[in-house]
Amino acid sequence: MKAKGNWRSGYVSCVVMLLALGNPASAQEVADTIYTGGTIITVDDAAPRAESVAVKQGRIIAVGAEADVAQHQGQDTKVHDLKGQALLPGFVDSHGHVIMGGLQALSANLLAPPDGNVVDLASLQKTLRDWVDANSAAVKQAGLIIGFGYDESQLKERRPPTRDDLDSVSSDVPIYVVHQSGHFGVANSAALALSGITATSKSPPGGKIRREEGSQRPNGVLEENAHFLVLGKLMSKVDQEGFKAFARAGSKLWAKYGYTTAQEGRAAPELLSIAKAVAAEGGLLNDVVIYPDILIDRDFIASNVSATYQNGLRVGGAKLTIDGSPQGFTALRDRPYYAPVGVYPPGYKGYAAAEMDKVVDAVDWAYEKNIQLLTHSNGEGASDMLLAAIANAANRFGEGDRRTVLIHGQFLREDQVDTMHELGVFPSLFPMHTFYWGDWHREHTVGPSNADNISPTGWVRERGMMFGSHHDAPVALPDSMRVLDATVTRRTRSGDILGPAQRVDVMTGIKAMTIWPAWQHFEEKDKGSIEVGKLADFVILSDDPTKIDPEVIDTLEVMVTIKEDKVIYSQSP
Repeated sequence: MKAKGNWRSGYVSCVVMLLALGNPASAQEVADTIYTGGTIITVDDAAPRAESVAVKQGRIIAVGAEADVAQHQGQDTKVHDLKGQALLPGFVDSHGHVIMGGLQALSANLLAPPDGNVVDLASLQKTLRDWVDANSAAVKQAGLIIGFGYDESQLKERRPPTRDDLDSVSSDVPIYVVHQSGHFGVANSAALALSGITATSKSPPGGKIRREEGSQRPNGVLEENAHFLVLGKLMSKVDQEGFKAFARAGSKLWAKYGYTTAQEGRAAPELLSIAKAVAAEGGLLNDVVIYPDILIDRDFIASNVSATYQNGLRVGGAKLTIDGSPQGFTALRDRPYYAPVGVYPPGYKGYAAAEMDKVVDAVDWAYEKNIQLLTHSNGEGASDMLLAAIANAANRFGEGDRRTVLIHGQFLREDQVDTMHELGVFPSLFPMHTFYWGDWHREHTVGPSNADNISPTGWVRERGMMFGSHHDAPVALPDSMRVLDATVTRRTRSGDILGPAQRVDVMTGIKAMTIWPAWQHFEEKDKGSIEVGKLADFVILSDDPTKIDPEVIDTLEVMVTIKEDKVIYSQSP
């Protein structure tokens, strides 16, 4: 196979040179780079495949047959031989948190297999201790130990750690571990004290301080707004250089998985300021679109929203959060949870992080200002709230071209998909849930019959709708091939297929990671497909995902990530 590849490489080079001699480049626009010698998936329905691509000054100048594109080769043109691998448009992040994803990259990895090694509370504690030993200088400087990714659904004990469990790692240094969903956290006694949480502390609206049974003593577990408040207080101990390190690490992590456009799906103005500083230093490898919180920072959003990047950074619109985590039982449902694990009252449906009057006010503001709105909505109850508010706002201010986005939609009903279609709401769905929590949803959150329809990509495509398929990192690693695999196969950790009717084909899955999220971000004229005039944003995969067995898509590797003709990640040194 290697000999064949070498023959191919030599043949390509000879053809290119001969054609260049016979057709002087002076007669054509001379390319900086020509990509050839492999599979090129354009994601352009008019010409879905090509043999070669020519690029000049970061934009595509030719796509098509090898002989035609070779006419753009000049004396200084670099010929990038794909060596039989697959070239695709760079992936566009439909929803993630690239800057806070850096927190995941730099903190203790508490994820379960295959992304980590935590399977019970003992291994969680060991992972924290090992991380502290390996990062003693950073811990001393920050005065804080951070872990990310615990998930009680994957722990042997089927419960989260408590303050006492974390105190056994350290009772002196504040420890805070973040749930994989990002909607819960656990503090040790030192972190609770630092945050001012005591037995007399009241739970904030849209959040909960969990207590020890039969006592008011906080057990360390914090839900939703209680978690966000404490995390914000603890992260205030991290200086500007620390947050800049998060931004750089997140950008590198996204590039490693083929993302040329990343998203920070909920950011404070202070975080944008830090991101601007990193961008000015050249520390952002990918384009980054930021969405500040509409319930907190409206004036800032209105003053900074832009369709134009500065150093690869822009504010794209506003973020609204209505509910919480489906796997953590805080998503707002329209019916009781099936068999929730923990202490919950009869008929428990979750709860809203934002009440209806705030949702209506936020949506009205975005529609009146013609600002794009991304809304976190997981449960059916939350989606009912959002869609009612959108219908009201569209009636008041006109539908327009705002490209309003519903993020996650784990438990969407089919009638809600109909309403989204009618209102022109773009679904950014989370099919990776089928892998990570599909078994959990079937057994505990929605039950066997409703679990088949989580992240209902099939219903969406039956109505001819576009959608985005996201990773929500750091909720999960921004693993593009895991995203594609889950969207296409819907196979769970246990090996079952969850909702075969909701599966889509591989090309649909690719579009949900390229041209459709490019449209979501109002960038379809520049990104998402390999067409003349668009940016030379590419990803090179180890093989053609449309030609292999879909069951092994997750084994494909990102070999190279290219942003405007510049390599921002390469598996090879």
